[in-house]
Amino acid sequence: MKYIIEEENATKRIDQFITEITDYSRSKVAKMIDDEKILVNGNPIKKNYVLKINDCLEIGEPEEAPMEALPEEIDIPIVYEDEDVIVVDKPNGMVVHPAPGNYTGTLVNGLLYHSELSTINGSFRPGIVHRIDADTTGLLVVAKNDKAHEILAKQLEEKTTHRKYIALVWGVLEADTGTIDAPIGRDTNDRKKMAIVATGKSAVTHFKVIERYKNATLIEVILETGRTHQIRVHMNYIEHPVVNDPVYGKRKMFDSTGQCLHAAELGFKHPKTGEYMEFKSPLPPVFLNILELIKDL
Repeated sequence: MKYIIEEENATKRIDQFITEITDYSRSKVAKMIDDEKILVNGNPIKKNYVLKINDCLEIGEPEEAPMEALPEEIDIPIVYEDEDVIVVDKPNGMVVHPAPGNYTGTLVNGLLYHSELSTINGSFRPGIVHRIDADTTGLLVVAKNDKAHEILAKQLEEKTTHRKYIALVWGVLEADTGTIDAPIGRDTNDRKKMAIVATGKSAVTHFKVIERYKNATLIEVILETGRTHQIRVHMNYIEHPVVNDPVYGKRKMFDSTGQCLHAAELGFKHPKTGEYMEFKSPLPPVFLNILELIKDL
């Protein structure tokens, strides 16, 4: 639907106007705005946007969510699999599980085509014990049954798993090692972002320098906790944001492949045998390409 705003509707908030001309609720309109299904003059806007005379308002169709994640034939890089677990080396750009704006093409959709998964996390996150961002590459373990899921989740809670990341950050870190202990919660100014907030959840990140360059530092990172965007938020907090991060501490962007952050090592005790298992993943081409460019700066 497309509308040209006339004088009688100018000065109205956009969400108010749309609820008047459609049968959509305020909350549904808010979600459509967040999903960029509603545009003004061809551009996304905020929920509190005030209409002006001659604004061109475009209202797309609201996204109808499926009842559950559906199997899809997708090539998934599987590092290890048995009757209880699957270890995946997630490629760049792949979302881990369905959510608003990404109901198809996710890791979960592909794994459901390949195997049965645990049911503990519901119909949209079956099997998912821990997550990494869409543009973060590397290793994660997925549970194929509920018993395995419970045991793996307990290991994460008790901090007995091993998770090592490799990150490329802006600036030259002076200390060879360091720990960032700062609580993380929703950014009060932008609900799509995380931030250091006093009321946030405890978050602890340990880092060690691998190599220093003229304008950046290659580090390894060990997570003591697993908060959303933890490494990206913490490195930005100490003014060394992750290179090529489109959200936090924006600096020079090399391309659209996202932050130079890779889940390089993953270790855990097998939920059935109790045997300690550890997996390693080399840096992917998208990371290596930017690393070479950094060396020339």
